[in-house]
Amino acid sequence: MTGHVDDEGRTGHRAGHRAGYRDALAEPRFRVLFGTRTLAIAADTLRMIALSVLVYGRTGSPLLAAVAYGIGFLPQLVGGALLGSLADRLRPRRLIAGAYALEAGAALALGLLEMPVAAALALVAVVACATPVFAGASNRLVAEVLDGDAYVLGRSLMTMASAAAQLLGLALGGLAVAAAGARHALLAAAAAHLAAALLVRLRLPDLPPPPGAGGGSVVGESWAGNRRLLADPAVRALLLAQWLPPAFVAGAEGLLVPYAGVRGYGDAAAGALLACSAAGMLLGNLAGGRLLGPAARERLAVPLMALFGLPLLPLALPLPLAAAAALMLLCGCGFAYELGVQRPFVDALPEDGRGQAFGLLSTGLMTLQGVGPVVLGALAEVLTVGQALACAGAATSLTALCLRGPLRRARSVPSAPVPAEAA
Repeated sequence: MTGHVDDEGRTGHRAGHRAGYRDALAEPRFRVLFGTRTLAIAADTLRMIALSVLVYGRTGSPLLAAVAYGIGFLPQLVGGALLGSLADRLRPRRLIAGAYALEAGAALALGLLEMPVAAALALVAVVACATPVFAGASNRLVAEVLDGDAYVLGRSLMTMASAAAQLLGLALGGLAVAAAGARHALLAAAAAHLAAALLVRLRLPDLPPPPGAGGGSVVGESWAGNRRLLADPAVRALLLAQWLPPAFVAGAEGLLVPYAGVRGYGDAAAGALLACSAAGMLLGNLAGGRLLGPAARERLAVPLMALFGLPLLPLALPLPLAAAAALMLLCGCGFAYELGVQRPFVDALPEDGRGQAFGLLSTGLMTLQGVGPVVLGALAEVLTVGQALACAGAATSLTALCLRGPLRRARSVPSAPVPAEAA
């Protein structure tokens, strides 16, 4: 269980050897990225709630309030498509700290200025375009400083912390808005983002960009890099494995409010069901990281992906609230399938395009999770809400079946060495 630091400065284990969460946390650069990203996610959640409340208070429009809550998702498609190559061209400390400072500035402007609603939404959308770039740089850096199983468990820690930060942001965000008002909550979000920016600036070494970083057109290189990544069968399969199941389940979660109403569970039941899903994700990742070795996680990736969707199928039936909650908990546990695709994904990436690849992963994930609720909501207009939830589960399990062969082949991709200059 003891990790090592290799001659490139990375903390990790040889392929197939098992690490622990402490091995990932022993790496100082990972601790900085882990802590600041968790803080920023909580701040993002608070900003989303506060802006939605502010817009609803000014307009009285549920539609505009919903748009304000989710305005940061779809613009990431533009940022990932046009700016993704920047993740491999700029120094990561400056890029990541600058992105957090930009988020802080946007939240500060929203909290202090009496902007028209359209201008406020446009500001958030423009800032969101940078998200895939700094997310790509941050995840590339994690892959460079952690190796093998330590990398997988580091990503597991970040997933669990993200879920916990979102839960905390949702739980405390409503209280903060109610107690201090939407504008003061936006100022608190700005302060949290500024703290993340300062921590990155002060605690993260000023590492150079990857060797061989391009110097041509950012847009042209981004388009070409995305095409190369999607043309690789292994990378494409691993991207789809990380994009599609979360999109289907996010769509299902978007229907839990009307589902609770149709079933007569009560006003608080939707929140309880969402909390069960998040709790299951935390438990599944923790169990997968602690109890399973690297090879077992990769072998179980497809069965766990199927498990991610199967608990949604019985929701088409009239079930008591306790049964629905147990199914959502089990559904969340299935998200541990991602532990089994992390190592093959990194190993399949070209060394000079890892940052853009992680940015593309983030772009697709956020975009499809924004589209999923819309598609499932439209389906629920034709079918019953329970049947739409069952369709989401069936689509998730079908994805696992279709990707079984491609993922098995992707696992055989040999690990590429990382140049010493990158670390």
